[in-house]
Amino acid sequence: MRPKTGQALTSKVLLLSVFIAFLFLFVLRSSISSSKENPTSAPVLQTFAVKTSNNAIEEAEAKSTNCSPSCNKIPRPLAQALLHYTTSTITPQQTLKEISVTAKVLEKKSPCNFLVFGLGHDSFMWSALNYGGRTVFLEEDEAWIEQIKRRFPTLESYHVKYDSKVNQAENLMDVGKGPECTAISDPKYSMCQLALKSLPSEIYEIKWDLIMVDAPTGYYEEAPGRMTAIYTAGMMARNREEGETDVFVHDVNRVVEDKFSSAFLCQGYMKKQVGRLRRFTIPSHRDGLDKPFCPE
Repeated sequence: MRPKTGQALTSKVLLLSVFIAFLFLFVLRSSISSSKENPTSAPVLQTFAVKTSNNAIEEAEAKSTNCSPSCNKIPRPLAQALLHYTTSTITPQQTLKEISVTAKVLEKKSPCNFLVFGLGHDSFMWSALNYGGRTVFLEEDEAWIEQIKRRFPTLESYHVKYDSKVNQAENLMDVGKGPECTAISDPKYSMCQLALKSLPSEIYEIKWDLIMVDAPTGYYEEAPGRMTAIYTAGMMARNREEGETDVFVHDVNRVVEDKFSSAFLCQGYMKKQVGRLRRFTIPSHRDGLDKPFCPE
């Protein structure tokens, strides 16, 4: 999830449009809700000038204390995210079109539970777009976690160790075809070599509405690969008691991400591919253990 090179100014402007659209929808939805509660009074939309420091948000909040109950303000986390990405020279690795795929699902499901494999410059954005929900990030690099925490202390992230490397992908693909890997079970107790069993306990207990796989590194032979993250995301979706989970995999232009998402998240569950991002919608298999691993 960490960009390898700087992005063009145009990409930054396009990214900001996602936030502006999201904020507009948030305010509009709040206005409609307020008008229903107070039909005799029009909702008040308070605006303030955005400055390039955290004090700007605090000053704006202080000035708004006399606002009426029907006043609709931009929530602080969203305001902070907008301020950050407006003034930052670093843009997320995903393109606007790729980001929009996940953003549209979040627009429908948030606030929700959102699990992200990876921690990077786009993490603050995902947390803000899931305003009111829980967004958790799993990262392989402890030093990177500390660096991001200093910049964004409100983000919830955990360190994860990956034992498999990209050059082991072919062997793990064969392993994944065995009965111990296609049986539906909690990944924490799975007998499958592909299952991640050492994540924080609560990660296995939460019913995730969205899961994004954008880590680990995976871009050279000796690097940790995404084979286990992709497999585990699919099993978490299948093992939930009911409902369905949207799973997103980034960098599907690479061999591992392409083959493992097709095999373990299933072509039959794929809803869309935009650029290097694929979206899968995987239903629970707990209500029908006789379901095939992948739809026929």
